Amino acid sequence: MFGRVKPLDAILATAEKKSLHRSLGAFQLTMLGIGAVIGTGIFVLTAEAAQKAGPGMMLSFVIAGVVCAVAALCYAEMASMVPVSGSAYTYSYAVMGELIAWMVGWALILEYAVAAGAVSVGWSGYVVGLIENLFAIDIPNTLVRGPFDGGLINLPAMLIASLVTWLLVIGTKESATVNAALVVIKVSALTLFCVLALPVMKMENFTPFTPLGFGGVGAAAASIFFAYVGFDAVSTAAEETKNPQRNMPIGLIGSLAICTVFYLLVAAGVIGSVGAQPVLDAMGNGLEPGSRELAASCAAIGDQAVVCSKEALAWTLREIGWPQVGNLIGFAAGMALPSVILMMMFGQTRIFFVMSRDGLLPAVFSKIHPQYNTPHVITILTGIGVALFAAFFPVGLLANISNSGTLFAFAAVSFAVLRIRVKDPARHRPFRTPAIWITSPLASLGCLYLFWNLDTKSLQLFAIWAVIGLVVYFAYSRSRSHVGRGIVEVHEDDADAPPQPVPPLP
Repeated sequence: MFGRVKPLDAILATAEKKSLHRSLGAFQLTMLGIGAVIGTGIFVLTAEAAQKAGPGMMLSFVIAGVVCAVAALCYAEMASMVPVSGSAYTYSYAVMGELIAWMVGWALILEYAVAAGAVSVGWSGYVVGLIENLFAIDIPNTLVRGPFDGGLINLPAMLIASLVTWLLVIGTKESATVNAALVVIKVSALTLFCVLALPVMKMENFTPFTPLGFGGVGAAAASIFFAYVGFDAVSTAAEETKNPQRNMPIGLIGSLAICTVFYLLVAAGVIGSVGAQPVLDAMGNGLEPGSRELAASCAAIGDQAVVCSKEALAWTLREIGWPQVGNLIGFAAGMALPSVILMMMFGQTRIFFVMSRDGLLPAVFSKIHPQYNTPHVITILTGIGVALFAAFFPVGLLANISNSGTLFAFAAVSFAVLRIRVKDPARHRPFRTPAIWITSPLASLGCLYLFWNLDTKSLQLFAIWAVIGLVVYFAYSRSRSHVGRGIVEVHEDDADAPPQPVPPLP
């Protein structure tokens, strides 16, 4: 039913033979998780959520957070049991077979690479807004927005993607250290925002709470889900983690809990202080975020411009009488958002690394730099792809496309952890997902609910991407798979050694 399955013992043996250096502890993992999660979702997409749900985006954050929480519990068990790179791809390979694993890995490209492009665009919006406010200038949209967003090319977004690529090439531990510093800046900025915005909340700004009904709340939850994308990137660092059985669950669940609290406080600050009612058309329907109609409406009614701002938090502080602090928040976002790009690209390169190590992608993708001990080839290629995404596409479109891949991967892991409980109940589990027969189905159903609440364009693009993935798999990867050829990965230094057989299924 599930085709070629790579047993867990074979996965662990492969990772041991050609592994990455273990240098990350629980604190660094938690910082990586916070760095990956808190970013464009809260700094930028708050405006898009307000346009879909109004004050009801508070519920949207809760819905998305609950789905991520139950998915995180599933991830924690798999990551502690299989502490190697690969995340959802590796877990799917061990439980549901090669074809499903390939599709999950293919979907993760949408999660990580496209998400990194989205965050790069979000960073560009804050930095450009900061420069324009500080120096009272108007930078031409031609150079700071893509063709789908009223410009020609987003040069700042390309620049930051390139800088992060260079940082990832020079080393994992160095990247984690820089990330920890950026996380401190980011958390400090959000804390300052809450301190200034929450005391001036007005309860009337929360009415009507769901102006577009629960359908708007669900649509906003599907978009806001991007605000949580990245916590699973912690699991891609399992092979580089010290004592992963203990530290992986701490990093996954701890980072998610901290981020959820911040999201709810920040959303309450935005809604309560300046209001967040969506702009409606003549028929009473919400205008599509990013549309020309919405942009024109926002230009005409400045009192609701928060729903259109590409730097929503900084704009909010300027509106409530803290213009300099608003600029400071813009500066902090400009400093901190690169940590999210870093983690997105980190996750992408580790997925490619493992897929290459399994023979599903060319072997050159898993080459490790002799000095920096990082997968430099695929890191550079990923960086080029992210820079191109960032240069030509708007943040909202990239975020929704990214969500489609993420939700597919989350649903796969949620099913995998339940199936392996049945298939291999005796295997040692340093962390066990509580109430597995409730948690796992709830996570899967939650992912499906959010998936179908994505916009039609994103669903169509996901379907096209899936078809391309199937073509690549059957045209190239299937015939070169190490599992299909009955071998475990042979290290490049042992090229003359005979192939090792895959251990039998338990």
